[in-house]
Amino acid sequence: MLRASLFSTGGFMTLHQQVREQLHQLEAQLREQNLWQSAAPAPDALESTQPFCMDTLEPFEWLQWVLIPRMHALLDSQQPLPQAFAIAPYYEIAVDATHPSREVMLVHLQQLDALFASEAD
Repeated sequence: MLRASLFSTGGFMTLHQQVREQLHQLEAQLREQNLWQSAAPAPDALESTQPFCMDTLEPFEWLQWVLIPRMHALLDSQQPLPQAFAIAPYYEIAVDATHPSREVMLVHLQQLDALFASEAD
């Protein structure tokens, strides 16, 4: 079943459109919070076999260099999106509670997760 929701112009957004919009919002927040990096990590850092590249990347680096580009690639090629997607719980643990950007970033990650949770219903 394709999930759609009403958006501001009175039309409907497909799940793919909603995910793309949420990815853009996530990137905007990374930039606004000064977490966006201009230099890519070393190529071997992206080859990690650990979830979230936790042994080679910082949590916000993973968003920029792995999640956002891979999700855009899936959307661009009209591939199926992941199921049972939930990354906010990892960030709740991985990002120190005192990090100044933690709460605002968690809100955006929870919104992204919610798109996939709704699809699973």
